[in-house]
Formats: sequence, C-alpha cells, structure tokens
Amino acid sequence: MSRSPMPFQRPKPSPARVVSHALPEARWRPGLAVQPFHSEIFAPATQASGAGLALALARDALAAGGEGQGEDTRQVLWVQDKAAIRLGGRPCLAGLPPAWRHRLIHVAASTPEDALFALEEGVRCRDLACVIGEIAGNPRALSFTASRRLSLAAERHGVRLWLVRLDAQADLSSARMRWRVAAAPSPPPRWNAAAPGTATWHAELFRARAHAPGEWMLSDDHTSLAVARDPADERAATPDPVRVARPTVGRSLAARALS
Repeated sequence: MSRSPMPFQRPKPSPARVVSHALPEARWRPGLAVQPFHSEIFAPATQASGAGLALALARDALAAGGEGQGEDTRQVLWVQDKAAIRLGGRPCLAGLPPAWRHRLIHVAASTPEDALFALEEGVRCRDLACVIGEIAGNPRALSFTASRRLSLAAERHGVRLWLVRLDAQADLSSARMRWRVAAAPSPPPRWNAAAPGTATWHAELFRARAHAPGEWMLSDDHTSLAVARDPADERAATPDPVRVARPTVGRSLAARALS
C-alpha cells in the first residue's frame, strides 16, 4: 500500500523574525512597538537606577506590545546572583507597581553561572511575561558566548530579557540594546514640595541595532515611561502659590490678567 506524501509545512517563524518585519524607528522613544528581546543596563551598585530603569522599560515594552490584547498577567522572573544581592538588596514588593506585586518570581543564585542558567531557562519559558536579571561586575561566565545564548533563546521563544550589570564595564556582548543609567534629580511635586518626586534617570543608549545613540532624562510614575523635562523647567512651570493667592485690590484675577 502506497502512502500519500505528507504536505510540506513551513516552520513557524520565531517572534524575533516576526517583529523584525516592522520598520524600525531611527530615534528611540518610549512606547515603541518594536523593541529588542535582549537588553543590558549598566548602572552603579550604589543606586537603584539599574533595577528601576529595567522595570520601567519592561512595563513600557509589555504595554506597547499588548495593545488590543488585554493586560498581560503572566509571571515576571527576577534573577540575582549573590554579589548583586549583597550590593543592592533583594527586590522590594512594596516598591513594585501594584499590578506586579503578586506576579514576581525571585531567584537568588549563588554564582554568576547559576544566575545565567536561570536566566536562560526563564527566556525559554513562554509562560513568563519577561525576565529581569542582576549580575555584579564582569564575571568570566558572562562571556560573549553566554550573552549570545541568551539573545538567541530570548528571540526564539519571544520572552524579553533586561540584564542589569552592576559596577560593570561594557565588555563584548550580543545584547541588542545597551544602556548606561544613573539616578537624576526628580522634578518637584506640583503642590507639595516636601513630597517625594517621580523617579527620574539619566539614560544613555550607547548601542542599539535599530536606533541611533542618544541620551534622555526618563521618568516613571508607575503609570508610564516618559521623557522628563529638565527640573529647572519644571520649577518654572509650577505655579507660585503666593502669586496665585495675592490680594487683587478690589479687582478680579481675570481683570488683572487682561490689564
């Protein structure tokens, strides 16, 4: 009995190839629909700027990629090696966006090798919304070959990775987007100068495949990532309560404005 030949089926393209069909933007900005699957963020260990920007970029990418598909409620994997935990501490649930506090899976790895293993396993799991990692210094295990494995796994399985490099030098890497970040002064609150300001960072994009290098002042108020204005401009735009409440000498504020 002869068997009929099986019909030819094209292999399903990886998420990275599907995304690459869209035309890239020459200039990076928050809210872009086309975003890489593997990014690195270089930050000082004495600040929380690296983890803060990683969170903001992750939320921005998930929001831009989920338009019309509803909110992404999958779990988020956060991996740290022992040196990163010693320098910066573990993630604080109270400091996370409210929608993320019950979705975090934290992995405390003893060595950079264990952290890289957990990161690679994470980006292979499509049940995760994204993966955030923190590794201190320039360990030998984080070679170009190791970063290449992370890039290929993330692009093949469609799970984005933001790897924070604490007190590290920018060595060879296959990360599609690489940032340098430092904490910046927050703009003063509009009505209460004693209240804490919105988280703000000075971010430098020094390598990206689809974008030109550039620098931005970025801010995130747990609602959206935005390009922040200079604090001096914010102070100039804040109304002076003394001037607003000053006596009008029998004339209305509208009359004074028209005179």
